[in-house]
Amino acid sequence: MTRFHLIQGAPVAVALSLLTTAATTAIAKPFTYVNARFGTSCTFPDEVFSITEAEPENGDGQQWSAVDGASLTCSGIYNIDNDTPKGFVAAEKANTGPGYKITYSKTGKNWAVLSGIKGDKVFYERRLFGKDGVIRSVWIEYPSSLKPKYDPLSGAIAASLRGP
Repeated sequence: MTRFHLIQGAPVAVALSLLTTAATTAIAKPFTYVNARFGTSCTFPDEVFSITEAEPENGDGQQWSAVDGASLTCSGIYNIDNDTPKGFVAAEKANTGPGYKITYSKTGKNWAVLSGIKGDKVFYERRLFGKDGVIRSVWIEYPSSLKPKYDPLSGAIAASLRGP
């Protein structure tokens, strides 16, 4: 895993958004993770997501946790099923698992965003469908009671998702 304290590839607006959010939640600076296998990157406040989990053996991404129960995953997978943004959202909306409910979704030409409820937690996911056959994803999950803290962070982190 490569850790950079630079804002590589993230637009200035995303960086400023994270810094503004950071200032309101007493966070020092954003951190950009770049995955060596897929080139997936995302920028987030590492003082919030301060616990780095073990990297998977296949090197497809990384997960971080916060002391208050929130988590963040930045990863990539090969798009072996030729999935599309609209297909992904449709499949997720069809998921009727207990405690799982999509409350928001939006798609573009090569991206999809979902948010909703999973048990007692809120989740936010953004996926980029790359021309290189890789789906890059950022997943943020946090206790419902912490919605005021994590909602502003989630949008800024998701907007920072990039690939080569």
